[in-house]
Amino acid sequence: MTGDVVQLYNCFVDSNIWLYAFNRRQDEAKHQIAKAMVAEPGLLVSTQVINEVCKNLLQKASFSEARISKVVTAFYKRCQVTHLSKEILLRASALRTRYQFSFWDSLICAAALSAGATILYSEDMQDGLIIENHLTVTNPFSQS
Repeated sequence: MTGDVVQLYNCFVDSNIWLYAFNRRQDEAKHQIAKAMVAEPGLLVSTQVINEVCKNLLQKASFSEARISKVVTAFYKRCQVTHLSKEILLRASALRTRYQFSFWDSLICAAALSAGATILYSEDMQDGLIIENHLTVTNPFSQS
């Protein structure tokens, strides 16, 4: 997907997409795509995504604590937030075994599946991979 933004209902958005949306200094083209994506209603995230975004905004974009508080509040206001649970952690373990994911990627996938997502927007995983016959990994920056 480049240029066109699709309706993002039942879409889980990985932290890297959020970071491009918040920080135009990384890559202007990716910033524009990500900014349009995260403006859509109905997005799904996990507490892990919020943590990763905040950590990176503090370290790499020099966000103040006041701005971080606004970011956290906005996530909870605009998105459905999945909190990590025992079930998600165990599902992540099974996904690591089956798909050879990293620890963090398996948590993202398990949280997305738990939230009922059908699309996982991420730049870090294999574009087009279908997980458990339900969740499709999509890199919004790839040329289609």
